[in-house]
Amino acid sequence: MIGCVHGVSPSVELVARLRAAGCVFAEEEAAQLVEAAGDPAELEALVRRRVAGEPLEPLVGWVDFCGLRLAVEPGVFVPRQRTALLVREVVAMVGPGDVVVDLGCGVGAIAAAVRAAVPEVEVYAVDLDLAAVACARRNLPADRVFEGDLYDALPGHLRGRVAVVAANAPYVPTDAIALMPREARDHEHRGALDGGPDGLTVQRRVIAGAVGWLRPHGHVAVETGRTQLTGTEAAMRAAGFAVSVREDDETGGVAAIGSTPGH
Repeated sequence: MIGCVHGVSPSVELVARLRAAGCVFAEEEAAQLVEAAGDPAELEALVRRRVAGEPLEPLVGWVDFCGLRLAVEPGVFVPRQRTALLVREVVAMVGPGDVVVDLGCGVGAIAAAVRAAVPEVEVYAVDLDLAAVACARRNLPADRVFEGDLYDALPGHLRGRVAVVAANAPYVPTDAIALMPREARDHEHRGALDGGPDGLTVQRRVIAGAVGWLRPHGHVAVETGRTQLTGTEAAMRAAGFAVSVREDDETGGVAAIGSTPGH
């Protein structure tokens, strides 16, 4: 059994076990597991689960995203670092008092990061997954997080007031889920991954529905995949948006921005 807990550096044995299991950042993961464990027995249990393939973030209970420590629970979609690109784009488009809606919010990562970066921005978040909603209510003001199907869950007083609808909706084609890393395909809820036959089923609904909620000169901003980008752009143009695209080669992030005419 591993004998290191709070305040003690991870042992060489622990780091070696994680590295042998394929953990690229074994030293960092070891430190997080040590921090999360209350005693050596709990640490050993966490390490065994990690070595068996469970994702790190639900084991330790948090993820570092845009400099924030966000609560994560088993089964929910773990925010990816590539989504920071979408956050940067949203932050650049809003100011104090503006309304931002995070649709399919998962743990509320986009809304939380925008809220941290822009003083007095109004954020709202929606997800259909009850576990995700519970996490998001820990990461955001609880009364701003709603359970339901995309726009159906939003309070009516936001209609026509939203500056940006942001979404990291699932964009993995159904048949491609089997090719995803096991940490995702085996441990994250299917609804957070499955984008339908071409990966764009949910995304199209986000884009088409945005028109009725955006203020004049508003935007819909979505993360998408490089292989889905052409379809994402087509959906935005079909909804009447002017389209721009941002890419981050370092993280692999792709963000498509749809702007209402005149902006």
